[in-house]
Amino acid sequence: MLESYLRRLPLIAILRGVTPDEAVAIGEVLAEAGFSIIEVPLNTPHALASIRRLYDAFGDRLLLGAGTVITPTQVRDVAAAGGRLIVMPHGDPEVIRAAKAAGLVCIPGVATPTEGFAALANGADGLKLFPAELLSPATLNALRSVFPAETRFFPVGGITPDRMSDYVAAGATGFGVGSALYRRGDRITQVAEKAKAFITAWKRLEVPTSTDAASTK
Repeated sequence: MLESYLRRLPLIAILRGVTPDEAVAIGEVLAEAGFSIIEVPLNTPHALASIRRLYDAFGDRLLLGAGTVITPTQVRDVAAAGGRLIVMPHGDPEVIRAAKAAGLVCIPGVATPTEGFAALANGADGLKLFPAELLSPATLNALRSVFPAETRFFPVGGITPDRMSDYVAAGATGFGVGSALYRRGDRITQVAEKAKAFITAWKRLEVPTSTDAASTK
């Protein structure tokens, strides 16, 4: 499931603070720009309502789900709202297994090789390198040297259009992009401009939109 969306664009739009009333309009702007994956963090007020409205509007056109998922119960809530993506700040094996048992894509947060290998062993579809502000491209390069080639890494935290190139050179599959793309209270025109900046920066990298080896996942 994940691979087809990554081939379109491997940038995960993080809509922290979005409201249900604006979620669809922002989703439309992002989809028009080229984004295909959106997460609404569960520590956003009424996050499940926003996910449901996004799903009702876009269905399978976009891969929709939640971030900051920390319990198996939340996994079930996200699935009931139409979400098919679970993004975590940590690597709790119970949450990963709950997501995979429900047939959802799961990207847990990791910062060390121990956490990363444990997450993969429990069925993770990719690894959220978090927080990227503290985990440099050199760190990712070192991780790449010991992880299977098909492992998908997504740096998250402080990612801007001009910070992507060094991570891609180090082996990033894609990114989670948050406040540099959307901040609570942003106007639709602002989101459109920032989305365009990310798309332009990604295209300039002239790299595949996903690792070829990842198709085995």
